[in-house]
Amino acid sequence: MPHTLEEKATELFGADVFSRRVMRQRLPKEIFRGLVRTMDHGEPLDPAVADVVAATMKDWAIERGATHFTHWFQPLTGLTAEKHDSLLAPDGFGGVIFNFSGADLVQGEPDASSFPSGGLRGTFEARGYTAWDPTSPAFLMHGEATVTLCIPTAFVSWTGEALDTKIPLLRSMEAISRQALRILKLFGTDAGVTHVITTVGPEQEYFLVDREMYFQRPDLMMCERTLFGAKPPKGQQLEDHYFGTIPPRALAFMAEVERELWRLGVPVKTRHNEVAPGQFELAPLFEQSHIASDHQMLLMETLKRVATRHGLQALLHEKPFAGVNGSGKHNNWSLATDTGVNLLDPQDETHTNMQFLVMLCAVIRAIDLHADLLRASVASAGNDHRLGANEAPPAIISVFLGDMLRDILEQVEKGLPKRTLRGGTLDLGAKSLPQIPRHSGDRNRTSPFAFTGNKFEFRAVGSTASIAWPNTVLNTIVAESLDWMAGELEKAAGRNPSPAKLQAAVIAVLQGVIKQHKRVIFDGDGYSAEWHAEAGRRGLANLADSVDAFPVMRAKKNLDLFKKYGVLSKSELESRHHILVEKWVKQMVIESEAMITIARTQILPAALEHQALLADTVTSTEAAGEPGAARASHPRQGTARHGRPARRRRPAGDPRQRRSLAAADLSRIAGHEVVGAGRGPPAGDEEAAARPLAMRRPWPARWR
Repeated sequence: MPHTLEEKATELFGADVFSRRVMRQRLPKEIFRGLVRTMDHGEPLDPAVADVVAATMKDWAIERGATHFTHWFQPLTGLTAEKHDSLLAPDGFGGVIFNFSGADLVQGEPDASSFPSGGLRGTFEARGYTAWDPTSPAFLMHGEATVTLCIPTAFVSWTGEALDTKIPLLRSMEAISRQALRILKLFGTDAGVTHVITTVGPEQEYFLVDREMYFQRPDLMMCERTLFGAKPPKGQQLEDHYFGTIPPRALAFMAEVERELWRLGVPVKTRHNEVAPGQFELAPLFEQSHIASDHQMLLMETLKRVATRHGLQALLHEKPFAGVNGSGKHNNWSLATDTGVNLLDPQDETHTNMQFLVMLCAVIRAIDLHADLLRASVASAGNDHRLGANEAPPAIISVFLGDMLRDILEQVEKGLPKRTLRGGTLDLGAKSLPQIPRHSGDRNRTSPFAFTGNKFEFRAVGSTASIAWPNTVLNTIVAESLDWMAGELEKAAGRNPSPAKLQAAVIAVLQGVIKQHKRVIFDGDGYSAEWHAEAGRRGLANLADSVDAFPVMRAKKNLDLFKKYGVLSKSELESRHHILVEKWVKQMVIESEAMITIARTQILPAALEHQALLADTVTSTEAAGEPGAARASHPRQGTARHGRPARRRRPAGDPRQRRSLAAADLSRIAGHEVVGAGRGPPAGDEEAAARPLAMRRPWPARWR
């Protein structure tokens, strides 16, 4: 719902969230402590705690106008799902009471038969469950005349398989935490740390178009991208839209989106124009991966919902318009302890930070070994239009490190590193301007997986995608790599190693990793043809599109990987492969049928109407006394063509002669020959066969 500009951001932020702060204020102390133990340490939830939390949550919600609640979950459609139940129940005396129990909070039972399951469940097997995720806070969703209490939940089948994106993501977070803690223990930095978390800050790109124009485009309405269209004279070639002044209408829309997201506790930070006209970006601060994933779904839904209030339509498709840049969702990923230490922070003397170098090399090893799986995690019909063009990273997965880290790894490969490159300062040449610090390395916008200071930026995620699946894959492959690194270090260093012995073990293990996996490191131009050739020589996979990428998911090494770390069973992973392939096929069919419909019902009638108009114009011109010019303008008139005998010239003034002349002049004006009645181009005439269908007539009966 709209909110006034006068409302302060501090009062807005989290106003519609049953946050930890609200719980601490409202719940009894023992109940709050018990819930925190469940949230932070995974202890089983006491049913008595659930009952008190539910009653408190209900009171908080109805004070703010809520009449319904829903278990809000993320099935394998790539969207969110919800079934609303009333908070009101008959009291037995002709009235109603508000009723919401711990059982209502903890578990729901939606019909699971109509959601994609990839063969996990038959249509006749309908039972599924939603389970409360206490680590992701409940929130209120405002509609036109209603307020609904939304409870983030997981979605599972009656037989126990995960039917959503949340469960595998949470499992992968636990897997990487277990392995990262082993590394911390080796270095003695695990004091007070109970778990390691992955954090994500996703950058959402999108287009805005006028809603009235949107409704004139069936392709946008059905496919969210244009299937036909002419490139305008001015697109993005002047490079004047990126970071330009935000148009007032778009800025008003952005401001309302931000206010709504603040109320939902989404920490949106950055807004700006993107490269293409009508393209923009909205980026939040980083959060724990599963909460960032929930918030990313809310962000996309809010963009769509608020746009209509401003007479706009938000397009999230990766490539809604040909000829200009498409949209992505840069996934800024890092590792941190629950005490707040970023494990991917190089710190000042990076060459002495052995723990960081272990974490860094574990990630490099993971990307090299599982580049194909990481590529498959972002495969989709929409992203096929974007990856590999000069607007997005190539489909070849590589890692960018920058000058400083690359130099340190080169030192490690030869022995103990001795130095850390410094960026220094930049003197701007004007006394009134400050000297500004310069980073020790440049950035590389062509890299699909780039280190950017204290995190990695995975730039290949599509703009429509849920970030849950790419991060599930990323967490799992890094967990495997940390597991391997910890095992090698434990063997090399032994129990209770001295600092010198631990350092020697670290250098030895890192040297092996660098030597074996440095092929994936590339700091150059990822768009260049030279890199594609070089990547081939290095043996890096180039899965150009989804058709090439999807089969990777069923490879034995990947089935074993997910099973080993308890993220996905064989059947769960195969079901996701099936769902992704089926969705890709369905989207292709929808686009194909939409093209046929638009061509038949809009383009062809318009072309024929224009053809008739031109014919009438030529006929009128002849009637005005210039028929000779029209005949002379078509050198083939009355001569043999395509090896066929010349047609008999009709008497001047014959209406059929005028129609023939009109067709000839139309042919000359349009730059194409009109194919004869009832015939296609002659055999062997490749030029005629290549002509657009819109220039052939009359149309076969099946096209009419």
